[in-house]
Amino acid sequence: MNTAGRLGLYALGLAVVFGGALGAGNALGDAGAVTAGAKSPAAHAAAGAHGEQADHGQQDAQGHGDAAQAGSEDTPGGLQVSENGYTLVPLTGEIKPGQPADFRFAVTGPGGGNVTDFQTRHDKRLHLIVTSRDLTTFQHVHPEMSADGVWTVKLTLPEAGPYRAFADFAPTGGPALTLGADVFVAGGYTPRPLPAAARTASVDGYTVELAGDLVPGRSSRLALKVSKGGEPVTDLQPYLGAYGHLVALRGGDLAYLHVHPDGTPGDGVTKAGPEIVFYAQAPSGGDYRLFLDFQHEGKVRTAAFTVHAGSTGATPEPSGTPAGTPSAGPADHDDQGAHAH
Repeated sequence: MNTAGRLGLYALGLAVVFGGALGAGNALGDAGAVTAGAKSPAAHAAAGAHGEQADHGQQDAQGHGDAAQAGSEDTPGGLQVSENGYTLVPLTGEIKPGQPADFRFAVTGPGGGNVTDFQTRHDKRLHLIVTSRDLTTFQHVHPEMSADGVWTVKLTLPEAGPYRAFADFAPTGGPALTLGADVFVAGGYTPRPLPAAARTASVDGYTVELAGDLVPGRSSRLALKVSKGGEPVTDLQPYLGAYGHLVALRGGDLAYLHVHPDGTPGDGVTKAGPEIVFYAQAPSGGDYRLFLDFQHEGKVRTAAFTVHAGSTGATPEPSGTPAGTPSAGPADHDDQGAHAH
């Protein structure tokens, strides 16, 4: 089958999967431009999936912050372009593969105008996560906002195909939200499969080991241990107010979890490695891709894992992967793209 045929099947599969109750927002359209201002067909509100740093006992009782709330709602974070009157509006036209572009967007509020007042959360007013639909590339960037509420960041999308941009923010006086919009890069596209689930990932000479499992419907402990050259790293540097930053995306529909580790640098208790502990909750069973950002020797690196969240009696498996698409994402870290600032 030629490339156009493969992309056509992929788009049809997305339409089938995302056209129902989940509604992935701007599913697939003209594969040559960013869709600006379109709204998701989903009607359910999703909770913000950006877990806050706090005492774990309190978080566990509350469902571990925003991330747990996302798991308890009909629609997890990131699947909608609009929620509670707020809408993510991409403003960028054509993006060419491998070429830097000024990615521009705004967040409109219940009154229709651009929101300009945001809370600072984890050292930033807004976090932007951009990943390819097959989860082979990942970038975590921090745009700058102009006085009129338009955000801009230099972004390079390495290959043609569909991407998903997640804006993670909390407007002043409003709820914490994660909104998502599809971004398209023109050209032929063949989705790649997820690598097999593994407990170890390597990046730039570092090895990261994962202990613990994602569990559908409840908070679970994930511990990631960082080493270099066979020696544990005990002098991790704070990044975004923590020693690590974890994003989890569900294969197929890219439901979004965003959590932070237990403890705070400088609190007299939390050690600077080698282990970084997180508490996360999966909204359902299925395959997930975990992306861990950590900083050492002045540079932020990203380690990636594929994990499977086992089903429970009360939690169904996700509806599946779009037709024509493997179960989800990346090959190895070299394919994920650099962590940008």
